[in-house]
Amino acid sequence: QVQLAESGGGLVQAGDSLRLSCVGSGAAFSRDSVGWFRQAPGKEREFIAAINWSGGSTYYEDSVKGRFTISRDNAKNTVWLQINSLKPEDTAVYYCAADSTLYWNRLKYAPYWGQGTQVTVSS
Repeated sequence: QVQLAESGGGLVQAGDSLRLSCVGSGAAFSRDSVGWFRQAPGKEREFIAAINWSGGSTYYEDSVKGRFTISRDNAKNTVWLQINSLKPEDTAVYYCAADSTLYWNRLKYAPYWGQGTQVTVSS
């Protein structure tokens, strides 16, 4: 059993940076792949980035490549999502999800999800 808790969201201005955190509980977290998703108002949940258990492999959707960086520290049971040059269209609730899968496209079926953290970017 893994429990996830996101934090780090807030109200920021366009061009600012944020670092979101996903803290996992349970021994399995350090062996899981972790993905970040976001859901904007009136839109479907969007997969944006992922990292494998060791941190040695990462994935980014084209829409965030170059501005978002995912990283992890298993000693701290934490995965981060660094977001630079924030844009109003980044406004969304950001979620992390964990699963033992090795396939990024399976993370949307992950059994463990956090409650989300709101990011609001003003222009």
